[in-house]
Amino acid sequence: MSVFPKPLTSVTENTADFLTVPMITPTGFREYDARWRFPQEINLVGIQAVGLGLGTMLQEWGKAKIVVGCDYRSYSLDVKQALTLGLMSAGCEVIDIGVALSPVTYFSQFDLDVPACAMVTASHNPNGWTGVKIGADRPLTFGPEEMGRLKEIVLAGEGKAATGGSYRVESGMIERYLDDLVGDTRLSRKMRVVCATGNGTAGLTAPRLLERLGCEVIPLHTELDYSFPNYNPNPEAMEMLHSMADAVKEHGADFALGFDGDGDRCGVVDDEGEEIFADKVGVMLARSWADDHPGATLVADVKSTGLFSSDPVLQAAGMKADYWKTGHSHMKRRVHELGALAGFEKSGHYFLAGPLGRGYDCGMVVAREICLMVDRAGQKMSDLRKALPPVWTTPTMSPHCADLEKYGVIDRIVAHFERFAADGGTIAGLKIEKVITINGARMQLEGGGWALVRASSNTPNLVVVCESPESEAQMRAIFADVDAYLDTVPEVGEYDQKI
Repeated sequence: MSVFPKPLTSVTENTADFLTVPMITPTGFREYDARWRFPQEINLVGIQAVGLGLGTMLQEWGKAKIVVGCDYRSYSLDVKQALTLGLMSAGCEVIDIGVALSPVTYFSQFDLDVPACAMVTASHNPNGWTGVKIGADRPLTFGPEEMGRLKEIVLAGEGKAATGGSYRVESGMIERYLDDLVGDTRLSRKMRVVCATGNGTAGLTAPRLLERLGCEVIPLHTELDYSFPNYNPNPEAMEMLHSMADAVKEHGADFALGFDGDGDRCGVVDDEGEEIFADKVGVMLARSWADDHPGATLVADVKSTGLFSSDPVLQAAGMKADYWKTGHSHMKRRVHELGALAGFEKSGHYFLAGPLGRGYDCGMVVAREICLMVDRAGQKMSDLRKALPPVWTTPTMSPHCADLEKYGVIDRIVAHFERFAADGGTIAGLKIEKVITINGARMQLEGGGWALVRASSNTPNLVVVCESPESEAQMRAIFADVDAYLDTVPEVGEYDQKI
C-alpha cells in the first residue's frame, strides 16, 4: 500500500496540511534530474513522496541499496532526511555519506559497490532551489525515461511501502575520493592556481586536490557559506569568470579553475585573464591526449565548438567527434554507449572515461587533467589557447520560454529550419548544409559555422549559440538572422543576455 495520497500542486504554507500533505509541482521533474523552488513548489512531505517513489522503482529493479549525499545549503540536510525517510519506507537500505559533491556521490557507488545513488543538490541554481540527481546503473544517471517513470509513480500516489528499510552513515568518503583522484600523481613544476568555488560545496575538495598535486593554491571564495555572499557558484556565468580573471591578474597566477555548486563542473581562465569556455578547453585536452589515444572517440554536446571535428591535430590523430544531446545524463550515456575516451559539454561538464576516469561528470578529475596538460606542455595556458584554430562563438544565450510551452515551440522551430534548409534558405548568406535535430536544431553552415536553438532542460528558456570560423562579424550576422526568426515566434521572450 502507498504511504501517501496523490500529491497536490499547491498547499498553503503555515498550515497543518503543509506538514502532512505532499505538495509537488509537476514541472520539477525534468529530463535528467528534478529541481524545485523550496518550499514554494515542493514541501518536505512531497520530498518524502519522491523518496518513496524512487524506492519503489529501485525495489522493482532489485537495486534497493542506495547512497545519498547533499550539497551545502541551509535546507539541504532537511531535504536529504526527508528523501531518506521516503526511501526507507520503501524498504531501501540507505547509506548516508553526508555533505558531498555530486561526483563524490557517484564515486561512492563504485567505492562501496552500491547500485544506486541520490544526490540532493540544486547545482548552480540560486538559493531557494533544491533537487535531486539520481542513478541506478553506474556511471549513468536517470534520463527522460527513468525520470518520466518516477514522475508517474509519485504524482499518481503509487509509491509502495515495504519492510526492511535501514540507514547507516559512511564517513570519510571525501578523503577516499581524493586519494583515488590523486594517488601519487605530482606535477613536475610548481604552478600558481586560483581556486574559485563561489562559497559552494566544492570548497571542501578543490583546494586540497590542487595542493596534493603540488600547486600553489590561491583561494578565491573557498569558505563554505550557503548564503553565497559573493556570487552564485556557476563557472559559466560571467560574474564568476570575471572574478577569477581579476584574481589571476592580481596574483600573477598561471591560470584559474572555478567550480559550481555541486562540484561536477569546472571553468577555466588563463594566465592572461581570458575566459576559456569548456568546449575549447576540451579541444585543448583532447590535443594533449592525442599521442596516447589515437583514434579515440570524443563526444561533444550540440552547444560545443565545431573544432572537435575540424581541428587539424585531432584529425591527424584520427580522433572522431560525435555531437550529442546536451545534459549530463544524455552525455554520460553516450560516452558509455560508444566507449568514448571523453565527453564535453560547453557548460563545463566533462565526462572522462577509459584510463582517465569512470565516465561520470567530475570537476575535480578534469582539474587534475588540466594541471597535467599545462605541466606536460611546458607552456602557458594562453599559449595552448592561442594554438587552437580561431573561432568566434557567442555566449550561451537564453531567451525566455515557459516550461509548459518550450518543447512544443522547439518542435515548430526545428520544422521551420528543416523546411528552410530544404528550400535553399541561407543564414548570414551561408548555405545550410545540414540540420542536426538530436537536441533542438543545430544548423551546420557552409564554411564551418553553425547556429543552435534548443530548449533548456532546467529552466523556462530556450538556448541559442552561434559560431563562425571566419570572423566576429560573421558570427554576429549568423545570430542576427536566427534572432530575427525567433522574434516572429510569440512564445519566445526576452534574453538573459545578448552578444
